[in-house]
Amino acid sequence: MTVTVRPIAEAEWPAFAALHHEAFNSSHPLEATERWGELIEFDRSLAAFDGDLLVGGTAALSLTMTVPGGPAPVAGVTAVAVLPSHRRRGILSSLMTRQLHDIHERGSETVAALYASETAIYGRFGYGRAADGLFFRVPTRHSAFVPEAPADSALRLRVARPAEALDDLRRVFEAVRPRRPGLYARSEPVWRESVITDEKHDRGGAGPLRCMIAEDGDGPRGYALFRVRAGYTDHDVPDGEVRLVELFAVDPAAYALVWRSVLDRDLCSRVHAWSRPADDPILHLLAEPRHLNAGRLDDLWIRLVDVDRALASRAYAAPADLVIEVVDELCPWNAGRRRLVTAKGSCEPTGDPADLTLPVSALGAAYLGGRPLTPLAAAGLVREHREGALHELSTAMSWEPKPWGGLIF
Repeated sequence: MTVTVRPIAEAEWPAFAALHHEAFNSSHPLEATERWGELIEFDRSLAAFDGDLLVGGTAALSLTMTVPGGPAPVAGVTAVAVLPSHRRRGILSSLMTRQLHDIHERGSETVAALYASETAIYGRFGYGRAADGLFFRVPTRHSAFVPEAPADSALRLRVARPAEALDDLRRVFEAVRPRRPGLYARSEPVWRESVITDEKHDRGGAGPLRCMIAEDGDGPRGYALFRVRAGYTDHDVPDGEVRLVELFAVDPAAYALVWRSVLDRDLCSRVHAWSRPADDPILHLLAEPRHLNAGRLDDLWIRLVDVDRALASRAYAAPADLVIEVVDELCPWNAGRRRLVTAKGSCEPTGDPADLTLPVSALGAAYLGGRPLTPLAAAGLVREHREGALHELSTAMSWEPKPWGGLIF
């Protein structure tokens, strides 16, 4: 089998969409994927062809993502798939390797990020699990807040139609985005096609998208987007479920109020919040935190495409001056030893002995500040050659708040 890998032309979008519809076992109507085409940068797509048959693909989005210290250009890897008929033939490896080399040659991004549909896949390509997300299933009868929960009498709640409130949603989100690593700027198509989309097949059996906004005389300070699956028990007891889509707020009082707006929803017995940050303040607001019924899943995966520039350009929580030896089989320009001096913002090749040896995936896991290196060393994935070097680098790369992408791309 001879496979050719190249970008697709816009006219080939229907075939590209059909590939992903099949590979991801999509239950959405195939025509619904047409709107997704607005998000794709065709010159940054890659497709694998077996003759004239499109059998695999991926794409990269030009994102501006918050990293420790500020915004940075990041390649958002998406749409990674291979048809079942062509698995285990090296096609995925060809696509992912070509993509990393293309990102490096492009030169504008030092980091790639993705969401993993299967977590066993991407460590092979140097990605590290950099952020976690929490999910909650909260019974509303056990959702009381602690007595000292913040409140502001100037705030009020307003019911809004999501599409009509888009300017208010943007204003809140843009105020929050610079604070948390992992959040990325949203284009108009992302807002329209990924956030406030409300086709029947987007609802998962629930009702239409709803919106509550917390505001004062100066404007919006927080919002919640959610759906409600209405229901009753056999004895006609209300048993609806609120499905939280997203919730953002610029201050603690607004945050508490928008959470109460979903927890106190009439005729609903529980709230299901699927993707929340690992340090979500709701963990401390609920008087009975066990009733959050919290679970943890991976969120963003990060891959350093240019180790020297990526490490030199981010901010650090503490000083560090050490030599790291990076193992990177797919991107040979990253392999070898370099000295990182955080006070100077420098990371440069060196011939000095290494203080630490680690795979590039470990640096990706730690890059946004949410994954300490110490447990990776305990797992045997990082080797310390100078005592104290592991703690020095792990402390320097830590960051608050914890990273979180907030919206799958």
